[in-house]
Amino acid sequence: MSNLAYRACFILRMSGGPFAGLSVLSSRMSQAKSNVSQTTPLNGETLFTLPRMDLMSDFRKLTKKVTFKALRIPKESLQALLKGGIKKRTVRRLKFNFVRPAEEVNFRYLLLDPEAVEDFDSWRECSVLTECNIEKELKDYDVTLTYEDFNANEVLRALLPPSIEVPTAFSRIGHIAHMNLRDEQMPFKQIIGGVMLDKIPSIKTIVNKTNEISNQYRVFNMEVIAGEDNFVTSVREHHCTFHLDFSKVYWNPRLGTEHERIVQKVGKQVLFDVFAGIGPFAVPAAKGGCLVYANDLNPDSFAWLQKNVASNKVERMVQCYNLDGRSFISTIGKEQILKIASGSREDKPQRVHIAMNLPASAVEFLDAFKGLLTGSGVEAENIPPLWVHCYCFTKEEDIEESAQRMVEEHLGGPIQHPEIHNVRNVAPNKEMMCVTFEMPAKILWENELTGASKRTAPIDEDPVGDGKRTKVDFEEVNINPS
Repeated sequence: MSNLAYRACFILRMSGGPFAGLSVLSSRMSQAKSNVSQTTPLNGETLFTLPRMDLMSDFRKLTKKVTFKALRIPKESLQALLKGGIKKRTVRRLKFNFVRPAEEVNFRYLLLDPEAVEDFDSWRECSVLTECNIEKELKDYDVTLTYEDFNANEVLRALLPPSIEVPTAFSRIGHIAHMNLRDEQMPFKQIIGGVMLDKIPSIKTIVNKTNEISNQYRVFNMEVIAGEDNFVTSVREHHCTFHLDFSKVYWNPRLGTEHERIVQKVGKQVLFDVFAGIGPFAVPAAKGGCLVYANDLNPDSFAWLQKNVASNKVERMVQCYNLDGRSFISTIGKEQILKIASGSREDKPQRVHIAMNLPASAVEFLDAFKGLLTGSGVEAENIPPLWVHCYCFTKEEDIEESAQRMVEEHLGGPIQHPEIHNVRNVAPNKEMMCVTFEMPAKILWENELTGASKRTAPIDEDPVGDGKRTKVDFEEVNINPS
């Protein structure tokens, strides 16, 4: 067999299987019968391509015989060849061993990638072969591939009808894989879940979201489509461990970068986390030396927030509350801001940060700041700048203008020099935005402005993150979370 004629022959064997209850799907797959034997060109697409399979078959018992091109090498030369660059020419797949035994005990075969074979004569690594006194001749080597050798995408391409797109995206939350299957994929959810469970390392539970987030607690309904019915798990993010029940609280691993961005801005200052969830802002900020007041309305989130504060050993730096966001701002927020104002200048933080990460409705809580300090008797010059990080969704073409407009409309006045950050695309024509701005004194005092305080410097001109923290901590201020 010449290099140009390098081909793979395979035999696929299947018998009755574990999905006998899926007879409703069998008719949809009647056109998907596979040939018992065929020859296919061996290239990047067809080497591990399976023929179409019937859903009623026991696909986990499939086998496919493939003939690879291989280099026959002395066992003692293996490490020298791999270090010399030959490794990148081999078949590289997860859990696939490209080093195979030879007839003689002191020799091995290196299985080569089909594309690497095409220009074998011009390999720069041929000098390594010469140095190791290895014959520049390719040998045929037969391998019987099994179900374990194929990835989820390859198996599902063979199982699902050609008109159904193979799902490849999912979010990983500890031992849970969270999928968002489309309507046309739903009839095949058990097959999809079963294959994904087999193929994703360390995953024990596959869930599919059954509705959008529409309740006040930011959680969605889900169903287990494969694996254990267990939603309690833990995740690591930014050197912190978070424990959670994924069915009762909100967690999105795609927001890790955004969590880190805000934590870096906060530094060793003071943070009011209005919609704290289980603590992705609060806990790492506290670990970095920030004094945190963390709140969430969801009683389950509040319970897990407390657990995560304790397990990450930041109890001295975080106080937890279970209040409505507006109540939290008007009571705890106001109380602590006034305490900061009454402290000595050297004890005050350079900034107070307010995180409002509830993009579906956070802007609707901005009116809680209107007149928050009216009648307090505190002069504006004694209050550190209050920097708000408010999240929202927008579907408009000018996303930055739209985000700023929403903030100003609900706040009841203009904001100066905002930093507007596009966090991520959450759906077609729907962006998640973060608007960072200094809370205007006119809003806080609302027609009762005391003292002269006009802070209109752009954000990047004001110190961020590395300022000193107030010396007050929770053991000293005797905060009562009730």
